[in-house]
Amino acid sequence: MSKAILQLDALSCPSCMQKIQGALEKQAGVDTVKVLFNAAKVKTEFDADQVSADQLSNVVSDLGYEVKSVKVKS
Repeated sequence: MSKAILQLDALSCPSCMQKIQGALEKQAGVDTVKVLFNAAKVKTEFDADQVSADQLSNVVSDLGYEVKSVKVKS
């Protein structure tokens, strides 16, 4: 299982957090998603054979949130 931390520009409301979490949880290969509202970070655990950290970042970007950086741990 791989892990990624997506650093976002900002999260403005709790519903934004739920929107991101819900979209990422629907992705094939995603095991867990934890959105840290105050830190504007998204922590994920995923199967790298099914989805990449870049694909997860694109999901968040497509929702309208700026991803500043992605850190991946295998």
